[in-house]
Amino acid sequence: MLDRKFLREIRNLVTAAVAAKRETVDIAAYYSLDAERRAALQEAELLQAEVNQASRRISEAKKAGEETAPAIARMREVTERLKGLKTRAADLDAEVEQLYERIPNLPDPDVPVGGEDQNVVVRTWGELRRLPFPALAHWDLGAELGLLDAEAPARMSGSGFSLLRGDLARLERALINWFLDTHRAAGYVEVAVPYLVSPAAMLGTGQLPKLADDMYRCVDDDLYLIPTAEVSVTNIHRECTLAESDLPLRYCAFSPCFRREAGAAGKDTRGLLRMHQFHKVELVHFTHPDHSRQALADLTADAEKLLQRLDLPYRVVLLASGDLSFAAARCHDLEVWSPGVAQWLEVSSCSCFGDFQARRAQIRWKGPTGRGYVHTLNGSALALPRVIVAIMENYQTADGKIAVPAVLRPYLDGLEQIG
Repeated sequence: MLDRKFLREIRNLVTAAVAAKRETVDIAAYYSLDAERRAALQEAELLQAEVNQASRRISEAKKAGEETAPAIARMREVTERLKGLKTRAADLDAEVEQLYERIPNLPDPDVPVGGEDQNVVVRTWGELRRLPFPALAHWDLGAELGLLDAEAPARMSGSGFSLLRGDLARLERALINWFLDTHRAAGYVEVAVPYLVSPAAMLGTGQLPKLADDMYRCVDDDLYLIPTAEVSVTNIHRECTLAESDLPLRYCAFSPCFRREAGAAGKDTRGLLRMHQFHKVELVHFTHPDHSRQALADLTADAEKLLQRLDLPYRVVLLASGDLSFAAARCHDLEVWSPGVAQWLEVSSCSCFGDFQARRAQIRWKGPTGRGYVHTLNGSALALPRVIVAIMENYQTADGKIAVPAVLRPYLDGLEQIG
C-alpha cells in the first residue's frame, strides 16, 4: 500500500508502474474519484464552518430580540447540502478504498520493464549433471520405486495433490528439519504459526483483494488457509511499533501452503511440479528502510547456501516488472536445474516489499534516527516439492535408485540410497 499523498504527487510514475506490472486496476478512475472525494470533503468543511457561524449569529440575534427566520431557513438549506456532501464523500471513500487496495507496489527503478522474457539471469552456480544414461522424470522414477503415488491422492482429493511413501516421505521430513536447523544456526528465530488467518492478515501482505479467487476460504469462520507462511509471520507484528534497536528481526517458519490456483490447465501438472497443497520453509525479515537492499542480498544468499550444500546447480534470476508479484518491488528467483524434466524449476522467490506491506499491516519503527514504516522481505528457503524433484532427478542412479545428498544423511540415520 502506497501513501495517498505520495500517489497524488507521482501520478505519472504510478500510472506507468501499473502498466509495467501488468495490473488491471483502473488507475485513472482512482485519481478521478479521489479528486471528487477530496473536493466534496473540502466543500463540506466550508459548509460546516458556515453552519457553525450561522448558529452563533442566530443565537445572538434571538437574545437581542431580532428576526431570525431568514437566517434559520438559510441554515437549513446549508445543512441539507452538507448532509448530502457527507453522504457522497462516504460513498466515494468506499469506492476509492476498493481501488486503492488494488494499486500494486512500484517496481524498483532498475528492475527491467517487460514480461518474463525480460527477466535477467544474474548468476549461475554449479555444473549441470551429465548423466551417463537417459534421465527419468521424477514421476516415472518415483512410480518405479513405489514411493510416489499419483492414484491415491487423486481418489481422495482430486488433481494437484501428492502422496509420498517410505524413504521419499522421510527425505521430505529430513529436508524440513535441515532447512530449519540451518536457518536457526544463521541467527533466524524459528516460529510455529497459525495456518488459518483473517482477511485482514491476507490484506496486510497483499494476497487480498487481488488473489481472493486463488485462496482457500473457510466461509463459516471467515478465515483463509495460508498460501505461504509469509502471511502469518509478517502479521506477527501487525499494528505494532518496533524499536529501531531491535531491527532487523529475522524469522524462519515451516508450514503447509494451500493454493487453489495450481498453474495453467495442462501445464506442468504431472508429478510434484504444481500442487494445491505443499510444504515450504519461509524466511521473513523486518528491517530499517536504509538496509533493505542489503537485506535482500543476504536473504537470497541464505536460500542459495541450501542449494549449494545440496550440490544442486541453480541460477539467480532478477524478475522483470511484469513478472513481479503484486506487492514486490524487487525479486530474485532461484531456479534449480532438473535433468529429468529438462527444466529450470523455481524453488524460491526472494522479494523486497519496501514499506508496502508494513503500511497495509501498520508495522512501524521508531528510534534515535527517526520513525516510520519498516521494510519487509521474504523468501522460500526452500519450497519442498521442486527441491525433492531436483534431488530425485539429479541424484538418480543407473540402476533406478536415488543417492541421498551427503548433507541429509545424518537426518536419515545414515541412509545413502533410496530404493
